[in-house]
Amino acid sequence: MRTSRTRSAVAAVAAGLLAVSLASCGNNGGAQDGNAFTVGLLLPSQQITRFEKADRPMIEKRVKELCPGCTVDHANAGDDVASQQRQMHSMITRGVGAVILDAVDAKALRSSVQAAHKAGIPVIAYDRLAEGPISGYASFNGGQVGRLQARALLDAMRAKGDGRQIVMMNGDPSSPNAVWFEKGAMSVLKDKVRIGKSYHVIEYRPDNAYADMQAAITALGSHRIGGVLAANDSIASGAISALKSARVRPVPPVTGQDADLDAVQRIVSGDQYMTVYKPFKAEAHAVAAMAVALGRGQSLRHIARTTVDNTTTENIPASLLTPVAVTVANIKKTLIKDGVYTVEDICTPKLRPACDKAGLTR
Repeated sequence: MRTSRTRSAVAAVAAGLLAVSLASCGNNGGAQDGNAFTVGLLLPSQQITRFEKADRPMIEKRVKELCPGCTVDHANAGDDVASQQRQMHSMITRGVGAVILDAVDAKALRSSVQAAHKAGIPVIAYDRLAEGPISGYASFNGGQVGRLQARALLDAMRAKGDGRQIVMMNGDPSSPNAVWFEKGAMSVLKDKVRIGKSYHVIEYRPDNAYADMQAAITALGSHRIGGVLAANDSIASGAISALKSARVRPVPPVTGQDADLDAVQRIVSGDQYMTVYKPFKAEAHAVAAMAVALGRGQSLRHIARTTVDNTTTENIPASLLTPVAVTVANIKKTLIKDGVYTVEDICTPKLRPACDKAGLTR
């Protein structure tokens, strides 16, 4: 994957949202001029909680704001490729104006993307870059995600005086983002630690991560793991459960991604070291603006100031936003400040002493 012509992502999104908002008031009309349509929203997983709890409602709300007469038709594939292919076919049959696609499997959905393209329906890849003639892409810089995780892990290991051996728990091998995260992490970890074991966790499932971590503990020894590079919070959950089951005390530093509520609570309790927060609102607003613009036949030049390539298509207009590392030290300044969670959401009665220690007060 290559990126070019990168400018400020935040400025790009702001300009794009303004452009789409203005367009809805101009000659292209909007809902009041009959320029309304349905946006298909295809999400990949119930396992990763952010998609239904955060992304979906924010995308639906923003589409409605930009195009009051538009509707959003949503489906979740539940990590099943065949289900998502059927859902895409249904969207094409119904003649939606645009499809927002977070692909379960980037390669497997290529033919579906091609079918939508032939039907004149633009497909915007969301969070993960699908293959085929994609019309736009909204996500975060995956290489930076991996670098943030790796730097945090090294810092934590250095502070704890732990050994130089880690376990790599990468994402699903069918996900292009997993490759992106891993490359970013390795650019920091290379020659700084020994990777005792490395796995690609199928479907990012906690139970698969648990099994992989058990195998690593058996192979390396329960007290010879200085840290775990976990690609996301679901993987971190399974890895931490396996470490605890093996009575590894204390649990070595474990990374994550997505800022799931249970992960944030693990960070407060000390079981997980960090997560990567990807401000979902900015990502959701960017993809909603793309879907509305493309559904109206407009260019993305004011929304996407970056381009990416997949294996079949070059120069896909893209908005790549900046992720943020979150540890116990900055939960208040990031997740709580942005309204992702409240102190009450995070601080259960059991966690109250740890929250007080972390400065998470009501």
